[in-house]
Amino acid sequence: MNMKKRLRVGLFTVGAIALSGCSSMMSHTGGGEQGYYPGTRNSYKMLVDGNTSWGLKPLVALDMPFTVVADTLLVPWDAFRTDKSVKARVEESEKKNYAINAAIPPAI
Repeated sequence: MNMKKRLRVGLFTVGAIALSGCSSMMSHTGGGEQGYYPGTRNSYKMLVDGNTSWGLKPLVALDMPFTVVADTLLVPWDAFRTDKSVKARVEESEKKNYAINAAIPPAI
């Protein structure tokens, strides 16, 4: 196989991987959602939700098999990850500050 063909195949493969399993990638990078198969759960919620537009449901249904595969590949990550997203750290900090302020009200 010549170099140009390898490059095309490589780019196609990377692109296909990057564009598939959208719900899984969003669930794993956005934080908050814990447990196994978060992308699959989110896709299912969107499919059964009456507020999801009719135009989005076919896209979610097409993406669902890729999301399942991505979630399956990320099971080890789910087993060992802790939620250290910015949102989770801010919420944890707010809880600590609230506990301190409840015990000792801030000076105004």
